[in-house]
Amino acid sequence: MSRRRRSGRGTLFIVAMLFAMSGALRLGSGVGAALASSEDAKAEEPVVERTTCESPAALSEALSQREDRLTVREAALEDRLAALALADAAITKRMAEMQAMEDELRSTLALADKAAENDIAGLTAVYQAMKPKDAAALFETMSPEFAAGFLGRLPPDSAAAILSAMSPEAAYGISVIVAGRNVGAPTE
Repeated sequence: MSRRRRSGRGTLFIVAMLFAMSGALRLGSGVGAALASSEDAKAEEPVVERTTCESPAALSEALSQREDRLTVREAALEDRLAALALADAAITKRMAEMQAMEDELRSTLALADKAAENDIAGLTAVYQAMKPKDAAALFETMSPEFAAGFLGRLPPDSAAAILSAMSPEAAYGISVIVAGRNVGAPTE
């Protein structure tokens, strides 16, 4: 029993030391950041010229010179802000133009896709209306990939009638392409 207590005390001591080290590290990293920010703040402060003024007129002159420097500095900052505002407006305008062009391009592509789909659907309907023997003769002259695309769109009974009217080699080649089109497609 006393052996268990000793091992438990050792574990608690180790955990307490880890907490203490963690706190020291956090305190130490905060001190470094505070020192760095105070040095940055000192670097940003303008250099103040120390002059001894013998008279109120000299003090007034020094203050008016400082005010002039501050006025020049404020004008420069206002110019920079105006330039940034112009740049921001130009970027915003250009982004809006690009968005409008992208929307126009999307609608044009959608129209082209719809037109192409309509053409293919119409041609598929023509092949479906043909006599299977005549359609088979056309399909044998097409590349197998092209013919497989049309046969995949036809109803199964029309596709079967066309395939049965084709030569066995051509029918087999097209069947392999139709069967293998979605092999690599994800199932989940």
